[in-house]
Amino acid sequence: MARPRKCRRICQLPRTTRFSPQDGGYGEITMSLDEFESIRLIDLMHLQQEECALRMNVARTTVQAIYLSARTKLAQVLVEGKSLRIEGGDVSLCERRGGCCPDVCNTHCPCGQNDCAACIKPKKEGDFHDQDG
Repeated sequence: MARPRKCRRICQLPRTTRFSPQDGGYGEITMSLDEFESIRLIDLMHLQQEECALRMNVARTTVQAIYLSARTKLAQVLVEGKSLRIEGGDVSLCERRGGCCPDVCNTHCPCGQNDCAACIKPKKEGDFHDQDG
């Protein structure tokens, strides 16, 4: 029996969910929200896959697979002139809504506190550490 898929934690939703060439494109590719998050964390924030895995609450090998899938889809969009839609996936949105992954972060803890076990491994889905408490 296959193991159930683990929800991937994402820190923010994309500002735009559809991109298309001016000529309308030649088909459409759908990128999941966890694929979008891996691109955001690794390519935009320049995090290593280990750090990305901690923030998304999955294994590094899972991040590697998610990231490879996302990069393949981006290549198809650019090379084949397809439209891109971002939606879906087994994700849970971080309650801090973008506040847990600042643009500059020197620790592994999403809320900025060193070794915050509540952030790295929440007890249950959506149970993230609150900096105020």
